[in-house]
Amino acid sequence: MGFSVAPAFEAGSVAAVEWPLCHVRLQDDARFPWVILIPRVEGAVELEDLGVGQRAMLMEETVRAGALVRRLGPVEKLNVGAIGNVTAQLHVHVVGRRRDDGLWPDPVWGRGASVPYAEDERARLLGVIAGG
Repeated sequence: MGFSVAPAFEAGSVAAVEWPLCHVRLQDDARFPWVILIPRVEGAVELEDLGVGQRAMLMEETVRAGALVRRLGPVEKLNVGAIGNVTAQLHVHVVGRRRDDGLWPDPVWGRGASVPYAEDERARLLGVIAGG
């Protein structure tokens, strides 16, 4: 069967780049600089579904994503989460937060309506992600 991205990701995010382990997506929500890492491991739902080396690589790619998110927009704090209650496929959100972001200090998940990026801004951010 092979790896594929769960359909729910297609509705709210945009494919950006492939890293050694993860398929990387830009969350299409201009309220927050936000990327999603999806390990390309068929059937992975929990961290325990990854091998030891894959877990280490996921941690390194999460740190890399944090540095990337800081280049996407102003960030005071990084929120990192692998919740999976809505979409079971293993994925990690890396979200940049600021004290003035409108939801601070509450979590972003399931809060408020997304604000899609303007097409030119989305293209610019995808370029930053592809270069990072």
